[in-house]
Amino acid sequence: MKKLWAPWRIEYLKNVEKEKGCIFCIKPKEKNDKKNFILKRGKKTFIILNKFPYNSGHLMVAPYRHVGRIESLNKEEMIEIFEFLKISVSGLKKAIKPHGFNIGLNLGKIAGAGFPGHLHFHIVPRWSGDTNFMPVIGETKVISQEIERTFEILYPFFNEGNKK
Repeated sequence: MKKLWAPWRIEYLKNVEKEKGCIFCIKPKEKNDKKNFILKRGKKTFIILNKFPYNSGHLMVAPYRHVGRIESLNKEEMIEIFEFLKISVSGLKKAIKPHGFNIGLNLGKIAGAGFPGHLHFHIVPRWSGDTNFMPVIGETKVISQEIERTFEILYPFFNEGNKK
């Protein structure tokens, strides 16, 4: 039997059934960016940490508008999404110095979208050696930093010159 001590996962397991609705609609309306791990807000889109990341610093960029089809995005949303992808890469490079990135979009439930009604881009920082024996042989991914600490480290890099 394989065992891994990952106490942060209990929150995910406890909330799978409880968290109803679209997080990309609900979280920005709550106006509690620190609690919800929202790193940056724009007019049309926002950047949020993935609460259950593939790697530390795993971000998502989403429009505020509930839209699940890429062809339904308006021009302003498309422009700001790509500006925020650029800001995300730049901020992550400065703050945590990854060696590369996976950036992607899952459209539709069959493609792996956890919230198929609300499209969002994933930005996953990658480091040389982050795929080691644990995921390859042990089929287990280790996230080495709590999300609260990741938020504290990243927030200043996403809000330079915009201190509150």
